[in-house]
Amino acid sequence: MTKLAYRSSGSGAPVVFLHGNPTSSHLWRNVMPSLPGRRLAPDLIGMGESPRPDIAYTFEEHASYLDEWFNSLSLTDVVLVGHDWGGALVADWASRHPSRVRALAFTEAVLKPMSWEEFPPAGAEVFRAIKTPGVGESLIGNFLSGLPPEYATSFHRPLLQWARSLPLGGEPPEVVARIEAFNGWLASSTEVPKLLVTFDPAFDTMLTPPMVNWMAANFASLQVVHRPERAGHHTPEDQPQALADTLAEWLHRVPA
Repeated sequence: MTKLAYRSSGSGAPVVFLHGNPTSSHLWRNVMPSLPGRRLAPDLIGMGESPRPDIAYTFEEHASYLDEWFNSLSLTDVVLVGHDWGGALVADWASRHPSRVRALAFTEAVLKPMSWEEFPPAGAEVFRAIKTPGVGESLIGNFLSGLPPEYATSFHRPLLQWARSLPLGGEPPEVVARIEAFNGWLASSTEVPKLLVTFDPAFDTMLTPPMVNWMAANFASLQVVHRPERAGHHTPEDQPQALADTLAEWLHRVPA
């Protein structure tokens, strides 16, 4: 199995930070230093400094590479922190390895299959285009050219696949099924503390108030902390210290 690149600092109980699309572990550079424990942040396969194998970069394949990474480091008693698709992947991993999980935290994470009507209208128009064969390929090239240099090293194939995997209108069914499966675990795992951090929403925020309310009503042992600072979808970039402060305060209350 190809090994993932990752950054690591500190010692003690592991706290794993997982990025989503179109970023890398670089996303967490200003969040990790303020937190206790052994902090680890991998680059998803095909993204950041991780290798670029000739695969389809499906959710299942990303999860498989992460499984190998967690096992290679013998990580147990883990606190998981996820943004965007990183939130879906840590929830998926936790639901399949519940004995190795201590707590989970999310911000702007993909945690719910959505109807097109639930998704922010401006984003829905963009994602309809990306999901259209032939159109999405041309759009992703333009998108890559506009990324900051720290993220522009990512391979175009996972970026496009992630965008096309967004669970909208029941498609793609295999991703919807995967999310529904870990939603069942998030709903029943009363013994696992969970945190959702939201901010004063900017125009590109993905988690609308109705979606946040749905998560609060359906995920067991979930604390929702709303920060007054303004942030878009990439909250670790927009408000890293506010996010770190909230995570640090929550971690101090998570049972060892």
